Amino acid sequence: MATVYIGYYFTIKPKSPWDEILLAQLESLPFESFEMTDVGLNAFVPEADHSKNFLTSIALLEKKAVKIQYDCKRIEPENWNAKWESNFTPIHIGSDCVIRADFHPSFNKQYEIIINPKMSFGTGHHQTTHMMMEFALNENVMDKTVLDMGCGTGILAIIAAKKGAQFVHAIDNDPWCIKNTRENAHQNACSNILVTLGSEVSQDQRLYDLIFANINRNVLLDQIPSYATFMKPGATLLLSGFYKEDLPILKEKVEVEGIQVVESKQKQAWCALRCVK
Repeated sequence: MATVYIGYYFTIKPKSPWDEILLAQLESLPFESFEMTDVGLNAFVPEADHSKNFLTSIALLEKKAVKIQYDCKRIEPENWNAKWESNFTPIHIGSDCVIRADFHPSFNKQYEIIINPKMSFGTGHHQTTHMMMEFALNENVMDKTVLDMGCGTGILAIIAAKKGAQFVHAIDNDPWCIKNTRENAHQNACSNILVTLGSEVSQDQRLYDLIFANINRNVLLDQIPSYATFMKPGATLLLSGFYKEDLPILKEKVEVEGIQVVESKQKQAWCALRCVK
């Protein structure tokens, strides 16, 4: 049976940086997809996971420094599909890469990634995914082993496979993301991506040349020690999903594990790190 969703449509004044902060707080609730807009953001949750007073835990709604208004409505499945298709525009990253859906025409780029996101995170539209893709395009992954933690749509796993990685392991704790990553890997003819359900890399004894982790601050702080365990000497760790104010604690955490921060990026309030063991 097709899923019915509840859509929340937020108007935020001033928009920046409060839209990013609101997004981070909303991620604590069972929303399955977010959409940044010119006036704020939209968020979508399965009707089965929705309840009365759903936003009670979102402290930002009571903050006087920002004015947040929202509407809420029920969305039938066919309306949802039409909505994301009409709003999903191709994303160009550098001169050689484009991310598009299968209903967009080809751009004939060197790296043309087809992503049908449905309810998974990772289309390149969000600043964190965009920065991670920029890092990935500059990495030499030919014949290397790659881990994508919190794979979402599988976009980072797919770019690694397209750039010649020998083996790519994509992990997510959301069954929907696992299904979506497998669909997108097949759509992009990437047969060397192993997709598994899980919240950490603990059963795989393989060592990696490159690890992607675009998750959030708390999960990164908790899992960085395990990433270090599975990194080969000289391996690269790419991190995002956190804010500028989180940079010092993230840097301290990786350095404790014998990993050096060699480059950082920032887009609006979001940051990303390139680290080497």
